[in-house]
Formats: sequence, C-alpha cells, structure tokens
Amino acid sequence: MTIADIKVTTVAVPLEAPLRHSAGAHWGRFVRTIVEVIGDDGLSGWGELGGGGEDAERAVMSLLPYLKGHDPLNLEQLRWKIMNPTATLYNNRLQLHAAIEMACIDLAGKRLGVPAHALLGGAIRSSVEFASYLFYRYEADGVGGETMPDEIVAHAKALRDEHGFRTHKLKGGHFAPDHDVEVFTALAEAFPQDRVRLDPNGVWSVEEAIRVGRAISHLNNDYFEDPTWGLDGMRRARDGQPIPTATNMVVVNFEQLAQCIRHDLVDVILLDTTFWGGLRQSVKAGHVLETFQRSAAVHSSGELGIQLASMLHLGAVLPNLNFAADAHYHHLKDDILEGGKMTYKNGHIDVPTGPGLGVEVSREKLAQYADYFRETGGYTYDRDPARPDWYSVWPERNYADPSVKSVPGMF
Repeated sequence: MTIADIKVTTVAVPLEAPLRHSAGAHWGRFVRTIVEVIGDDGLSGWGELGGGGEDAERAVMSLLPYLKGHDPLNLEQLRWKIMNPTATLYNNRLQLHAAIEMACIDLAGKRLGVPAHALLGGAIRSSVEFASYLFYRYEADGVGGETMPDEIVAHAKALRDEHGFRTHKLKGGHFAPDHDVEVFTALAEAFPQDRVRLDPNGVWSVEEAIRVGRAISHLNNDYFEDPTWGLDGMRRARDGQPIPTATNMVVVNFEQLAQCIRHDLVDVILLDTTFWGGLRQSVKAGHVLETFQRSAAVHSSGELGIQLASMLHLGAVLPNLNFAADAHYHHLKDDILEGGKMTYKNGHIDVPTGPGLGVEVSREKLAQYADYFRETGGYTYDRDPARPDWYSVWPERNYADPSVKSVPGMF
C-alpha cells in the first residue's frame, strides 16, 4: 500500500450567520482546503485544513514528490519528510502536514478495516461532549444579530434545546470587557446547572484580564481561556485571579508545552488536530499532559466534517479529556459529507466506528462548495466588515459598538 497521487480542493461552506470575534469576523462562510490522498489500490483518504485558494492548493501539491510511493502507515517518516526542523524554519508546513497525515490515517484505516483511533492507541470513550460555542453574530437573512445579554441567552437556550449542550462558551473580545462581563454573567445565571467559559482570544492586557477574571470568578467556570497574550502574560493572569486558565494560542508546540509545564504557566491546554501539526502530534501532547497530571481539551479551528471526525478520534483516545470539546460545527448550514452533517445527542457526538476517520466525502457536495468558493471568494479573517478602517491593535483596543447588528449588503 503506497500513495499514488493527491488532489486538493478549496471549498466555502455557508454559516447560519457571520461570527464576530476579537480580530474581526467570519464573513458568513468557512473556507477550507480539502486534501485527498489516493492509494495505489484506488482507495482515498481525506484531510482538511483552514483557509484556501490557489496559494494553499499549490502549497499542498508541492508536497506530492514527498508523498508518491510513501506508505501511509509510515507516519513518523512522513512527519520528518514534511515537517523536519530545518524545513519548517524557512517554510512552515505544520498545517499542510496535519491535513496530509489526517488523510493518511484515514487511508490506512480504510485499507486495514480499522477506525482511526485504533491507530492512535484505541478508544476509551464512544462519544465526545461539546460546548455550545456562542458568538456575537451579525444578522444575515433574518438570522443572527445577537449582541445583548438577552439575545445571547435566547440563542444559547435554542442551541441547548436543539443539541443538548450543558457547557456554554462565549467568544468575547469583540466588544468592551464590561459588556462581555454583563453578557457572560447573564449566560451563567440563565443556566445555573451548566458549565461556562469565556474566551476573548488574548486581546486584553494582563491587568484587564485580572479584573475580568475577578468579576466572573463566582460563576460556574470551567476555565478562563486566553484572557491575555504570551506565556508570561498568562502566568500573571493566572496568579492574579482564581479561575483556572486555558490556552490554544500560546502553547501550540512541544517547546512551548515544556516551558508551560516546567514553569507552571497555564492550567489546561487545548489541542487542535491542525494547529499542532496533526492527530499524532496532538495525541503525543495529550500524553505529556497526562504524565504531569494536567487536563487536555479539544480545540476547534472552524472545521468541516473531516476535521470534526479527527477531533472525535482525538477525544476518543485522550484519558485526560476532562472538559467538553469546542466545535464551530453547529454554526454550519451544511457539510461536504455523505449523509449530511453529523448530529449531536445530549450535547455529544458519537465517535465514528467505520474504517479510517469513519466519514466519507460526497463528491457532489465537494463540487458544489468548490463552485461556491469560486463564486464568493475568500475573506480576510482579521477584518471587521462593519468597521472598514479598523485594525486589531493590541492592547489599545477600539471595541465594536453592540448597537451595530448588521452590515447591509455585505453578506
């Protein structure tokens, strides 16, 4: 079994409404690069990474000489071929490797007739719990527009009723900190039996983060995610307020993980099957965290069903997964999978049991959303369509106005 070819396709899949965040917005769609690794037996494995377009597609295809004739089970050699330290110093291939490794694990699992988690040590759980992942949203086609406490609470209640979420994460940092405190407090008080978490994506100063942490410390917090930037900033924020801290932004490789553990800087590390360079990298990091009695969590980077499947297999094998995982998935209108979107049951998604990742791509949907990308194009993640002259300058913030709920004609 060897790799014969690869194909790459950029897709755009629409969201129910545009998602606002501290650096800008998701402009009503997720743009993803879909990688197909084709074996010499005709089987295909699928991988996914964020962003897309001609440059991303060329970057993936440039790795075909590294892959042709490679055994997809020889994953450690694959890592060194693509992600060796010298190459990554000058040309960061981390997320390219992640998508290709994802596809190789999928292909190998299909060839052997075993699920991906069997190639990662085996599953210890059959489903993974998820948080509701709440965003302030721009209004589009009568959907979204939530900026105020009662609107976010109503949105959370609708998601809870539909999907069964018992943990609620608010993406903060788009509006002023006091507004986030007001909204987050209303959210926590609306669901007193549920867990909550606040994530402003590192845009507050240490002092502001400490002030906010103290203001919300009486609530049923899981953790305080990336309230400020940098390892030392996170250490100071952790020391200055009582909520455990978490990060997906300042601990994203093993060197940072070593410093985090040696100097006791952050409590919970969110692992991402693309940001960390692949499923195996994430599992390795999870084992390191387990050794030092630290919790892992599963991070979301705007996934479609392929990456979501990889997240489920990661969650299945982590013994120290002590928190509900993140997923943007419920914000999507559709997916590129055969049979449509995966479904939540009581806030959980079942770990796929089929061979490989356990999901299959619909070539019809792949073509449909490739056409949609060609029609709509990409967007710049760190731009806010309601503030065309605004840039995210940290820590001198110019926060958005919560009275602005839509951008006419933009979406």
